[in-house]
Amino acid sequence: MNTEKVTARRLTAEELTGLSPQDEIFVSAEMDGLPLDCYAPASLTEPGKNFEGGSFTARTIFGQEIRVLPDNAEEPGVWVADKTGEEIEVLQNAGVLLNLALFVPNGSKESLESLYSAARDAFGAGIVQRWSEQVITVPDVKVDLFEEPARARKNASGQIRDRRALDIYPTRVRFMEPSDGWKFIVEPHKEVIDETPTI
Repeated sequence: MNTEKVTARRLTAEELTGLSPQDEIFVSAEMDGLPLDCYAPASLTEPGKNFEGGSFTARTIFGQEIRVLPDNAEEPGVWVADKTGEEIEVLQNAGVLLNLALFVPNGSKESLESLYSAARDAFGAGIVQRWSEQVITVPDVKVDLFEEPARARKNASGQIRDRRALDIYPTRVRFMEPSDGWKFIVEPHKEVIDETPTI
């Protein structure tokens, strides 16, 4: 676990109300119930003045949302960098976790192994890891992807549709998310033919 020592001071709830989401703070680095005796860089999810009841919500750079009571002496509290403060241990941002879906034309086990080996050579054998692997045969077909309201009327006009993407493979749809309140409609791809008369 990589940490660095940062000189910081603990904030009171009153001081926290004057901060905005752009201000950098430090909160407990606890992740999914795993107690870590250090802090993580974070920011408020909304301006401090909008919170009521003394409880604040912060989001760490690792994507964790944490509720904090800054004035509670039994909790780690909220800290801000200050040269006149005391030293705290801060968890470093050691890298980026990528969720990859790889399409390998005419893919075979050998070609997948070659990809994996190349990635390990580029970034280091101890860095690149397979968290989960699912091999799916992709049909040689393209689809058009539309988005429409999730509760659209059955006889509604097709004009309400919003074309989101063209010429995609069906398996890619599984890695995309529709907008809030909308759902995906997948149809066989139709080439767009421009019938505009030309002179």
